[in-house]
Amino acid sequence: MPGDWGMVFDVSAVRATYPALSDGYAYLDGAAGTQVPEAVIEAIATAYRRGIGNVGGAFPASHRSDAIVAEARAAVADLVGGRPEGVILGPNMTTLTYRLAYALAKHWREGDEVVLSRLDHDANVRPWVQVAARAGATVRWAEVDVATGELGVEQYDALIGERTRLVAVTAASNVLGTRPDVPAITAKARAGGAVSYVDGVHATAHGPTDAAALGADFYATSAYKWSGPHIGAVVADPERLDALVPDKLASSSEDVPERFETGTSPFADFAGVAAAVDHLAGLDPTATGTRRERLLASLAAAEAYELEIFAGLLAGLAAMPHVTLYGKAARRTATAYFTVAGRTPDEVATHLAERRVNVWNGHNYAWEVTAALGIREAGSAVRAGLVHYNDSSDVDRLLEGVAALG
Repeated sequence: MPGDWGMVFDVSAVRATYPALSDGYAYLDGAAGTQVPEAVIEAIATAYRRGIGNVGGAFPASHRSDAIVAEARAAVADLVGGRPEGVILGPNMTTLTYRLAYALAKHWREGDEVVLSRLDHDANVRPWVQVAARAGATVRWAEVDVATGELGVEQYDALIGERTRLVAVTAASNVLGTRPDVPAITAKARAGGAVSYVDGVHATAHGPTDAAALGADFYATSAYKWSGPHIGAVVADPERLDALVPDKLASSSEDVPERFETGTSPFADFAGVAAAVDHLAGLDPTATGTRRERLLASLAAAEAYELEIFAGLLAGLAAMPHVTLYGKAARRTATAYFTVAGRTPDEVATHLAERRVNVWNGHNYAWEVTAALGIREAGSAVRAGLVHYNDSSDVDRLLEGVAALG
C-alpha cells in the first residue's frame, strides 16, 4: 500500500542529497528536468579531476574514459532492463530519435505506413512525420480521449496493417501523466510485423521500467529526467541495431552501438549517468540484491510515495472552482496539467515563481495533445510535476499559491 511505502521512503534523507533544494524553492518542474544529487556532481567533477581523454587510446586518461562509457551503458541497461551493448548514448533523446528515424526510414517505401500517437511529446512525433514524408509513407494517428487523457488500445486494430513499418508511442505523457497500455500496443505492432519505438523519457523517472515487458524494440530515455546530467539514451537489442546503417563518418567506428554515436562524447557527463543510476538504486535503503533488483524496489517505493502526495495535490486543485484539470487517466504519473480561470498559464507560472514555486507553462512540446485539447493557441496550461525529492510542503505551497488566484 502507498502508506506502507511512505514509511519506508525517507524523503528528508533523499532531499538532503540534493544541494539545489537548499535554496528555498519548491521544485515542481521535474518533468522538464530534475535537480541532481551530490553524488552526480562529484562523479562528474572527479572525472575531470582525474583526467580523461578520448576513447581508444594507449594512455591511462583514455582508459578511464573507456571505463566510464562502459559503466554508463551498464547503468542504463540496469535501469531499463536492457543489455549494455545495446545502449546508444547521446546528447538527448530528440537527437538520438532523429538518428534512429533516418536509419529506420532507409528501408521504407511509398505506401508504407507509420502509426503515431497524439499523446506523445513531439520528439516521438516530428522525426517520424518528417522521415515518412521523405519516404512517401503515410502517417496514421492514434487519438486521445480528450475527456480522460486515455489512449485507447482498441483503435490500433484499425490503424496497424500489413504496410505498417513502425508504431511510436509514449510510456507516459509528459503533460497529462497518462500511462498507456504500452504492452498491448506493442503486441499489436509485433503481430503486424512493425517495430515499436517507445518514448520513456517521462516514464522512467516515475517507476520501475522493463523495456522487454513493455515490448519496446527501441526504448528512449533521458538522464536529466532522473537526476542525471543532460544525456539521452536509446536501448535496443544489439542484433536489431546491427541491421541498421546510420549516416556517419567514414572514419568512425562500425561497431554497435558506437556507430550511432556521432562526434566525441561528453565522458565526464557519462560518469554522472552511472552515478545517477546508483543514486536511484539507493532510494530505498532496505533494498538488496543486484543493482537491477535494487532499482526495481527503489523506484517502486518512489512511485508509491509520489502518488501518495500527488493525491493531495490533485484533490486540492480539483476543489478549487477556478481551476480546470486536464487528464484523468487510471494509470498516470504524478503530473498535473491545469489552467486558472481569468489567468494565462504564463501569469500563473509567474505568480507561483514570485512565491518561490517552480512550475512550467505552455505546450511543453506536447504539440499534438495540446491542440487536441483545444488549449494550445491560448498558451496551453500549467504543469506541476512531482518527483521523488518533492515533499508535502511543496504541494502545500503550490496549492496556496493557486488558491490565491481565485
